[in-house]
Amino acid sequence: MKRTKTSKNWMHEHVDDFYVQEAQKQGYRSRAAFKLIQANEKFKFIKHDSRAVDLGAAPGSWSEVLSRLIGKSGRIVALDILEMQNIKNVEFIQGDFREQLVLQKIEKVLENDKLDLVISDMAPNISGIKVKDQLGIIYLNELALDFSLKWLKPNGHFLVKSFVGADFEKFLGEVKRQFKIVTTFKPKASRDRSSEIFIYGSEFLSN
Repeated sequence: MKRTKTSKNWMHEHVDDFYVQEAQKQGYRSRAAFKLIQANEKFKFIKHDSRAVDLGAAPGSWSEVLSRLIGKSGRIVALDILEMQNIKNVEFIQGDFREQLVLQKIEKVLENDKLDLVISDMAPNISGIKVKDQLGIIYLNELALDFSLKWLKPNGHFLVKSFVGADFEKFLGEVKRQFKIVTTFKPKASRDRSSEIFIYGSEFLSN
């Protein structure tokens, strides 16, 4: 199949992208690693002995960052609907987080081990229809938040990728009711044209 002008432009941009090059140099699976790195540089929520869950983990760059910063002294559980190659210090579960059986599998793996951190890079399959895509990611955001409310330790941390649009402010309000400090953040590693934004909640107000 002949490449379109758009696909050629994307490939050129991708090859020349600073963060793509840095990911290759530093041994990360994708440029997305730097979104988490930059968030952590700003908010400092990844500790050496953290217990963390990485939702929407594949291909694994966020889990790689967690593995390097947390090490053996903590615990990392990653989940994605897609396969993910093994990462040192990371327990991987393959499945659809929207399914109750998969949620139960995560909970079984965790046993009663409460978490310091939940991060979510989950996103729906992008359709190009802005309203549909935005509602799809808000649904995943809500699932990640519900999971966090059950599993985070008091004063735990929550980081989730979202899109600004319908119901974003409503979801942001839900996060603000559950965490003492809530901030929206767009890392430098996010492409300018991307509508993604990250919500960071710290100091979980457990019941």
